[in-house]
Amino acid sequence: MPSDEEKDNEPTKAPDVLPWNVRHKGVRTDKYPARRENPSPSDSQPNETLRREVESDVLEFDSATCFDQYCFTHRPISWRREIVVTGDAFRDTHDLPLRRRNTATMVVHFDLTAWRKPESAAGSSAPAIMIGAFVAFGGILFGYDTGTISGIIAMRWWLDHFSTGSRDDDGLLSITPTQSSEIVSILSAGTFFGALLAAPVGDRIGRRKSLMLAVLVFCLGVAMQTASTTIRLFAAGRFIAGMGVGTISVLVPLYQSEMAPKWIRGALVCCYQLAITVGLFIAAVVNYLTSNLDSANCFRIPVAIQFIWAGILLIGLIILPETPRYLIKREMHAEAAASLSRIRRLDITHPALIEEIAEIEANHAYELSLGPSTYRDVFRGTPHLGLRVMTGCGLQMLQQLSGCNFVFYYGTTFFKHAGIESPFTYSLVTNVVNVACTLPGMFLVEAWGRRRLLLVGAVGMAASQLIVATVGTAFGSQPDIQVWNKVMVAFVCLYIAFFAMSWGPVVWVVTSEIYPLKVRAKSMSISTATNWLFNWAIAYATPYLVNNGPGYADLGAKVFFLWGTFCVAAIFFVWFLVFETSKISLEQIDELYERVDHAWQSTSFQPSWSFQYIQENEAGQASGVSLADRSEARRRAAEENSAAVGGIHAHDTESTHGITPTPTGSSQATSSATSSATETEEDKIIASLGNVNFTF
Repeated sequence: MPSDEEKDNEPTKAPDVLPWNVRHKGVRTDKYPARRENPSPSDSQPNETLRREVESDVLEFDSATCFDQYCFTHRPISWRREIVVTGDAFRDTHDLPLRRRNTATMVVHFDLTAWRKPESAAGSSAPAIMIGAFVAFGGILFGYDTGTISGIIAMRWWLDHFSTGSRDDDGLLSITPTQSSEIVSILSAGTFFGALLAAPVGDRIGRRKSLMLAVLVFCLGVAMQTASTTIRLFAAGRFIAGMGVGTISVLVPLYQSEMAPKWIRGALVCCYQLAITVGLFIAAVVNYLTSNLDSANCFRIPVAIQFIWAGILLIGLIILPETPRYLIKREMHAEAAASLSRIRRLDITHPALIEEIAEIEANHAYELSLGPSTYRDVFRGTPHLGLRVMTGCGLQMLQQLSGCNFVFYYGTTFFKHAGIESPFTYSLVTNVVNVACTLPGMFLVEAWGRRRLLLVGAVGMAASQLIVATVGTAFGSQPDIQVWNKVMVAFVCLYIAFFAMSWGPVVWVVTSEIYPLKVRAKSMSISTATNWLFNWAIAYATPYLVNNGPGYADLGAKVFFLWGTFCVAAIFFVWFLVFETSKISLEQIDELYERVDHAWQSTSFQPSWSFQYIQENEAGQASGVSLADRSEARRRAAEENSAAVGGIHAHDTESTHGITPTPTGSSQATSSATSSATETEEDKIIASLGNVNFTF
């Protein structure tokens, strides 16, 4: 006689492929058309991209209402269901057979297939990946210029010849904390204005040409620094170079996100942060090698090397294409098709390329139908542009307030004042950790998603910073100070590791994705300018916070309490405001912000709109309520689905809006007349059943 547990785990006869009218954590979707066009083979085996076992309250099957292998009643029971997601939203999802289970479980496994190209993706992704990786080279300019100054202002020869008469505690020539603040922070002041200029220039002459112009401006600033003999000329050169860096910091992630395939977009934008860390590391190495030179070469060599990075990027930009989305924004449709053909390595007449271009065009037209694209509309436009800008600015602000640039700007000086031997060596170690730990972040941003990685990173950074502050405060005056200093350095490195895997790259990924095309450059420039504004504030204020003497806070290691507190605040910010944007196209992010009311529900989102269909519907080619009236659509959907979890609603059900659901990316289903003409017996049975919901 089998036991109760054996009965519970005994496989139950049920169809291998369930109908796809699903409610998933509050997300309601109607996907029968997509499933009929993209069926799962009955003998298909799951791959290893993402495996989830979830507890499901589904409908038990008997002979009450049947077609082919599907039979329905309305008696909910508990099933254990395993789902394998292979990439492109619901179109690449496969089910395994159901079996009874009483206890709810959820287990998530990941392997190293997050970068696997979906089988449904036409063409080649290699050109886009190579272009995105090369453009990321702009991050080296950013990182290297940021990293050199920490070592230069600590070099003995530079202090002796650029000092205005100030002396340190040992009686040696030095610069004042005010001068140190001005020299370090002036770059960030330039980047702030450069970031704001990136939007009008980038929208006017294009992403590629704007990057070339920014590189030339950067070279002018580098030339001024190399030739400088006074602090004023050196600072002026850093300001000019900063304007170029600021423009580059906006346009590189923007360029990458607009041309990258959606399945690897996050990893490609992470290459920008990887390049920044490589630049910081190279700067630390060069500073280490030149720090003891007894001539002007000690600072001129590190500064002049920047011409090499700028030259490589400038030459490459000459032959790279403009982004298709920018060309569509400028109504240059033929050029956009040619550019996308080059990036995807598809013939210009290929159906997949035509479909992608048509969807981008329709999405842009839909965005324009919601209102203009002025700076005022960046904050007040729809769908939820104000929320998106607040999210982008908040992420960039918290990235800086986490204290990352305190380590890279003043790490050498901080380690020296803390009594740590060989501060240049430890500064080099932090840069090695920064580079090494950015690499796993490039995988995790696709495997875990943006939200989870930001949350884990914020928790790890907060814990590490608070430990550094506690150790430095409690044991900084102990006789065995060198032991505690090593503990402190270890947790500084752990903090850098968490930052490099999460907040370093992912902030740039999210802020390059969440804005619609019509205001993407403006919104990105505002959020990036926020980064540089707080970068400047931290660079300017830090000497006053950590130095000792009259008028200074003399916090020392206590400053890590401040950074740790902001990391705790970052946890709540991500939970409430950051939406999950991985594995969906830039155009589908508009749908995400329309249909999902709360950020913590966004991980369950499945795209279902076709902007081509919406455009046709709003032009009068289909009947029903206009999809532009989002508040009314949400109200109606909520009334019909009172049992729905959260605030995520479907706007595309026929009973509510008079609109036939159309799967994203399917040109064959964009016409309601065609759908009705080819209606099958399966459709009629599904319609007679109404909305059959599976909650899991």
